[in-house]
Amino acid sequence: MKLTVAIAQTAPVLLDLDASVEKACQWIAEAGRQGARLLAFPETWLPGYPFWCDAGDFGRWDHGPAKRLHRELFENSLEVPSPQLDRLAEAARDAGVAVALGANERCRGSLYNALLFIDREGRLAGHRRKLVPTYGERLVWAQGDAADLDAYDLGGFRAGGLICWEHWMPLPRYVLHAAGEQVHVAAWPHGKEHHQLASRHYAFEGRTFVLAAALWLTRDALPAGFEMVGDLDEVAGGDGVIHNGGSAVVAPDGTYVVEPVYGREELVVAELDLDRVVEEKLNLDVTGHYSRPDLFDLSVRRQRLEPWREAD
Repeated sequence: MKLTVAIAQTAPVLLDLDASVEKACQWIAEAGRQGARLLAFPETWLPGYPFWCDAGDFGRWDHGPAKRLHRELFENSLEVPSPQLDRLAEAARDAGVAVALGANERCRGSLYNALLFIDREGRLAGHRRKLVPTYGERLVWAQGDAADLDAYDLGGFRAGGLICWEHWMPLPRYVLHAAGEQVHVAAWPHGKEHHQLASRHYAFEGRTFVLAAALWLTRDALPAGFEMVGDLDEVAGGDGVIHNGGSAVVAPDGTYVVEPVYGREELVVAELDLDRVVEEKLNLDVTGHYSRPDLFDLSVRRQRLEPWREAD
């Protein structure tokens, strides 16, 4: 079976939820015009990866600019459900394109790093939350859960995804391998070397195609009045690039279908032959003939974690 896929290597309208949703809809429509049946966006593309969490003064106690920036991110983060999510679902349905969208999700008073899967009919097929925010990210996002750690039927093929450093967590990888992924979305903020290594390793280990989705973001994308611009010297080069892209498509043997694309905005498009997923499992199937369930087992608690529950 042949499947055309795409990656949106572009910048959101940073810290503007509604404008970013409309930009996402434009890219969804363009992916549909180019024949894609799945479009992947990078980590928390909506309305932007909080690159400031590991730079400068953001971690200072009781720092006014950091608190105001966090409020702005919260106010422009996605709720599930919401009119903005309905708009994205409508765009996916109109274009006939399934969408894997990285988003900052707000729920009660907390933010989560979410990866949403919308099928070609506009239905929300999957709603993942990053299990462990990494380093400075822990100031921004709450911990997720395994409620939707799965592969989803997106209309004739099965796709799942992990977010950034989840690719170095062996047990979630194994869960998705066992779920029968044919296409895996690796949502990254940028596609530097060790992110490429993790994406290629995932493809080889899981015998699946991997869409490594990375951001293209420059200083020009900063909104007017961005208070912490002085911290950007730690994350942006002299050319003003904050995230340099690096989106790529990897085959189930770990080789590139599309080499990493750096230094520009681009809709990365590739045609996949899903028959290769089965072919490559001839010599390695880590949850099948190359596993030992008589010696090892794994259990997963799939309930959505809530701040409280009724006592028995």
